[in-house]
Amino acid sequence: MCSPEEEALLRLEEVFSATLARINSLVLQPLLETTPEPSDAQGREGLRLLQQLHQSSQRLWEVTEESLHSLQERLGHQDTVGLESLLLLHDADRVLQVHVEYIESYASCVAVQAFQKAAKKRREFWRGQRKALWQLLSGVSSEASVGTALAQALHQPLAHHVQQYVFLLLGLGDSTADPHPTRELVVHAATLFGNLQSFMRQALDQALATQALRHSLSSRLRDVLCTPARRLLQDSQDVPVTVTPLRAERVLLFDDVLVLLQGHSVHTFDLKLVWLDPGQDGRTFHLLTPEEELSFCSKDPQDRMVWQWKVTQAVCQALRGKKDFPVLGAGGEPSEPPTCRCVAYTFRAEGQLCQATYEGEWCRGRPHGRGTLKWPDGRNHVGSFCQGLEHGFGIRLVPQASEDKFDCYKCHWREGSMCGYGICEYGTDEVYKGYFRAGLRHGFGVLESAPQAPQPFKYTGHWERGQRSGYGVEEDGDRGERYIGMWQADQRHGPGVMVTQAGVCYQGTFQADKMVGPGILLSEDDSLYEGTFTRDLTLVGKGKVTFPNGFTLEGSFGSGAGKGLHTQGVLDTAAFPPDPSSTRKRQLGVGAFPVESRWQGVYGPFRDFVSAGCPGDEQETLLGFHVQNSRELRKSQEYLCCERAQPEPCADRMEDVLDELLLHREPPALRECLRKALSNSLHPLGKLLRTLMLTFQATYAGIGASKHLQALAQEEVKQHARELWAAYRGLLQVALQRKGQAPEEDEDTETRDLQVHGLVLPLMLPSFYSELFTLYLLLHETEDSLYSQGIANLSLFPDTKLLEFLDVQKHLWPLKDLTLTTNQRLSLVRDKCFLSATECLQKIITTVDPREKLEVLERTYGEIEATVSRVLGQEHKLPMDDLLPLLIYVVSRARIQHLGAEIHLIRDMMDPTHTGGLYDFLLTALESCYEHIQKEDMRLHRFPGRWDSREHW
Repeated sequence: MCSPEEEALLRLEEVFSATLARINSLVLQPLLETTPEPSDAQGREGLRLLQQLHQSSQRLWEVTEESLHSLQERLGHQDTVGLESLLLLHDADRVLQVHVEYIESYASCVAVQAFQKAAKKRREFWRGQRKALWQLLSGVSSEASVGTALAQALHQPLAHHVQQYVFLLLGLGDSTADPHPTRELVVHAATLFGNLQSFMRQALDQALATQALRHSLSSRLRDVLCTPARRLLQDSQDVPVTVTPLRAERVLLFDDVLVLLQGHSVHTFDLKLVWLDPGQDGRTFHLLTPEEELSFCSKDPQDRMVWQWKVTQAVCQALRGKKDFPVLGAGGEPSEPPTCRCVAYTFRAEGQLCQATYEGEWCRGRPHGRGTLKWPDGRNHVGSFCQGLEHGFGIRLVPQASEDKFDCYKCHWREGSMCGYGICEYGTDEVYKGYFRAGLRHGFGVLESAPQAPQPFKYTGHWERGQRSGYGVEEDGDRGERYIGMWQADQRHGPGVMVTQAGVCYQGTFQADKMVGPGILLSEDDSLYEGTFTRDLTLVGKGKVTFPNGFTLEGSFGSGAGKGLHTQGVLDTAAFPPDPSSTRKRQLGVGAFPVESRWQGVYGPFRDFVSAGCPGDEQETLLGFHVQNSRELRKSQEYLCCERAQPEPCADRMEDVLDELLLHREPPALRECLRKALSNSLHPLGKLLRTLMLTFQATYAGIGASKHLQALAQEEVKQHARELWAAYRGLLQVALQRKGQAPEEDEDTETRDLQVHGLVLPLMLPSFYSELFTLYLLLHETEDSLYSQGIANLSLFPDTKLLEFLDVQKHLWPLKDLTLTTNQRLSLVRDKCFLSATECLQKIITTVDPREKLEVLERTYGEIEATVSRVLGQEHKLPMDDLLPLLIYVVSRARIQHLGAEIHLIRDMMDPTHTGGLYDFLLTALESCYEHIQKEDMRLHRFPGRWDSREHW
């Protein structure tokens, strides 16, 4: 059975629906129909507001009709349709929202006096409608203006309707039993419409206050400050307050901005970018904005509290982007504004940020977090900020003035300037990858021109305050030269080595970019000049030339225009050929650049990272960041910034790295752990290794592939291994410290060298092997050429003839291994004897690890002894006299190319603990074989002619 309240609601909706229809026909439609298209902006704005009110009224009528229909359904089918079917109950929030939209549209019209202006324009029309208009009203004086009557006609029925809603819903709630399932819906609806009454009163009060403000302002200020949607919340003429340092004459708090009027100046502050600090004296509070700090003071503490509360609530409301419901400060969310916000703002004050627009995260009036800065001249910066300054990873684009190009800086920043690792791509197509300090290149870095540049170049080395300084390598592609040495103030200065594409090498002292004083020159044909040079590396003054055949020329050298080089001196043709180490194999740079100090700019940031405790958020700053294609990063700054500016994943990843080291401290787990670390480009050790690879390739690949740099490269690889081990130890100590465990004791030199050569060097050597082995190939090219000739001649021998030629004792010949076909003679069989040893030795070129190469040699020796033992029918240990010819046989049949380079690389890189042991003995034996094969009698004899080819055993 339906309650009386439901029947009353039905009648209420019927009356209100009819009233809305009358209002539409008598008021809104005439307002729109009789108002011509205004020519001024304010008139057009008023017309737009009236149209908006008309649309809101139409939606209000539609929802009222819908509510009426639900009540009719309920009353007509009481047994089957429940109370919860009423629109006012099951969809109260939607009904409320329609009412709120109407109220806000109506308040906007009140604020700009849209009704008064419309009535004034059509006085005669509204004078004729006066009687019908007053029938809609109650309690309005007949002397009231038409504008006032229009405003009341559009507000009074709604206010009465909402009041009746609340009354009837409360009664319906009282009549509904407490356990009834719809009671909660009724109470909720009654609460909503009760709040709507408060919202309506506040909206109208604010609209009237805003309307009154418009009358008190000059037309200029009215145009600047007053918009239809803006509402005045507080005026210092009503509640006095003093603002410093601006000394404002009047303070206006709107729902979106704070305005200070000072003479003809208007200072506007977006409430989304206002932070409030309560004062300590009870009379003052402070406001922080992006460019000002304001103090609000009042003689009356109560007035200060009013302003402080209203500013606080207005900021909260502005940040939420919607009006508080039902009244200011009752938005149902925290009443204190958040410290961190995300807003856009354009700076006005002079300085670095003048006219720049910042959009992103803020904290207490300063850009703080991730954001974007854009200047009118086309510059923009995307990245992290701290207290108003660029801090953390960021990308900056700086357009070029003359062309449609720009410089792109992808760097880490500290307190507003580049600091740490970065990649900079310039509009000139030059690229710098390296470290910065205070906005300048500082530390290790690589500057490279575009390959197609008129004068291509690449510098890899150290920088100081934006200039090349310290140890560095520069390649001049245009001249075909590479300089390796010391720099100062962007010029070659100090000891240096110059290598040319033509194979000429210089070593001497440079000053102001030119070689000065005595030096040496090594030509491609191994001639050696020792003496003085001009600044453009021309021989001049006293000097000595040593030719490859041993002849020497000592005297004075000079050159003239078009005359070439001329000399006056003594030519000595009686001298013996020089020692190869003095000319052909002479090494440059050794001792001139101590290996420990060459690449401190690479090691230093890693040490700083470890000393700081391996903070994950500073890993990229100190160790560089991994990029797949730097050109792609320029295209999507926002994506890159979002990906990079999250320290949590970096911190977690660093924690995992340290935990991994603690779990694998003992061999062979340690070896596998280091292998994975060095092969991972994101691991700190992997990053360090890749940077070292870059320096090595820049020094020794291409033009730098000179045999005279082999010793320089070899000691550099060993130093890198020592530094990588020290880096591992540093990470391990940090891992132990984080877990509260005791640090490991310092290693002695012997223990360190054992780990470096036995563990680290084999793991990292593949990264440098290509360039390093090339230098060994060039250094031992002559010997390897003689060796190859010897191998070619020995390969002409059948097995038995070669064994005989090498004086291998016949009882050691493995003739049982020779399987002959019907028409085959024993004396013509090739590559069958000691086949297992030969195949084993060939594996020496399949690995780059010196220890594994020595193990191959050991297994080869074992295969030779096993074959001999099988032939003799008993275990047999070969003396050196028997081993050497057998090993020469195996070496000649293995036909290993560049064996001299292999032997010397093994000797230089092998673990020092093997010196004097079995590996040392076997390597010495292999060296003896190599030297024997080079001998002239091995190369010049035509062996097939020495025996009767018809002879057979």
